[in-house]
Amino acid sequence: MIPRPDLVDDQSPPDLEVYQLTTESDVPSCHIYMEAQIFTPDSKRLIVHRSANPHGSDKNDPQHQYLLCDLDNNGELSPLTDELGVTGPSVSPDGQWLYYFHDQTELNAGRLTLKRVRLDGTDREALIVLDTPAADAIRQISHMYPLSSISSDGRRIATAGFLGDGRRQPSPFGMLVFDLGQNEARLVLDGHSWCNTHPQYCRSTDPDASHDILVQENHGNVTGPDGERGDRFIAGPGCDIHVIRDDGSNFRDLPWGRDNDEFCEGHQCWRGRSTVAITSALQTTANRHTVIEGAAGLHDGHVGIGTRNTQRNDLARSFQHPDFHHFATDIEGRRFITDYTPDHPGTARIWAAEFGDPLKDPLTQWRYLLDTRTLAESPQHAHPFLSPDGRMAFFNARESGNLQAYMVKNIEPA
Repeated sequence: MIPRPDLVDDQSPPDLEVYQLTTESDVPSCHIYMEAQIFTPDSKRLIVHRSANPHGSDKNDPQHQYLLCDLDNNGELSPLTDELGVTGPSVSPDGQWLYYFHDQTELNAGRLTLKRVRLDGTDREALIVLDTPAADAIRQISHMYPLSSISSDGRRIATAGFLGDGRRQPSPFGMLVFDLGQNEARLVLDGHSWCNTHPQYCRSTDPDASHDILVQENHGNVTGPDGERGDRFIAGPGCDIHVIRDDGSNFRDLPWGRDNDEFCEGHQCWRGRSTVAITSALQTTANRHTVIEGAAGLHDGHVGIGTRNTQRNDLARSFQHPDFHHFATDIEGRRFITDYTPDHPGTARIWAAEFGDPLKDPLTQWRYLLDTRTLAESPQHAHPFLSPDGRMAFFNARESGNLQAYMVKNIEPA
């Protein structure tokens, strides 16, 4: 990694340090999506990928690889994969393994393999191979989602994909849960609105909560029978966010959006290890992009903010003109990081803040960190996130002329 003091400006904290983690000038590299579990628990090593963008990679790209970034060794990068078509990385909760999928699927055909490798590159093994439909599915999965999520006990991994046959519409998608103890995969959620699930296991170590998965439902999605995105990704009152147990039971709703005034943006995460979740949302009447935390309630008919017997808390009510989109927390749910884009189309700035009591207090100690000097537009989103200990921040930028991954130190409040 190389120091980048030129990215610290007059408004940044005086002791802020910025580093560029990837440096190839002719191959784009970046972080995995901000909600992905790609850090070791000691905050010393993380996974990045080369020849990719912040939303994923091309499974037919021979240059795409997952790399281990060792922060204790000056950010040294070591390749962990060389197969064509790797996707959906997750680091085990004990920090010993990288789990990932080898995607050789075709429409209702081919093969999907769940693999793992130690972070030193040894002991690679194939764990589960799907070349027939998963349990409770009638078709093979394809068009794999670029993210996966691993349970806090390290026993189960969730991911998603397309379940269409090339003819039927509306085209179905589904979420699979891979049981590492039983060496089997099971379909736990399916339908045409599950095209962009963002599956996220609750990171609580509570035996019950550790089975919960946060999922996104894109109402109004229209996808072609071949699994390619069609005319519409979302429509009407927009997406809503749910929690489901990883056996497909106990489907619940979060109190956000769906009232034709507040719209979930499609970015959400758990607040650390808690059972409280956070979303970014556009509130059209107030003309603000805010962040709201909430607790799930019983399924009440996809009514979002109208869900009964729930709680919600506008975290950005202490910020004068919030314009937040992509964000993350540390593992304890005490620190918050976000992009801020008040002048569309403009560059993404990175801000940090501190949490108070869950479902009660607004974020406080807001502080500007830096300007990414990169337009806040797809596919080059900054997607900021924190190390588990909350002491370092990470983001993507193209200020060098090529997409790269960055790290920021000394982000604590003064």
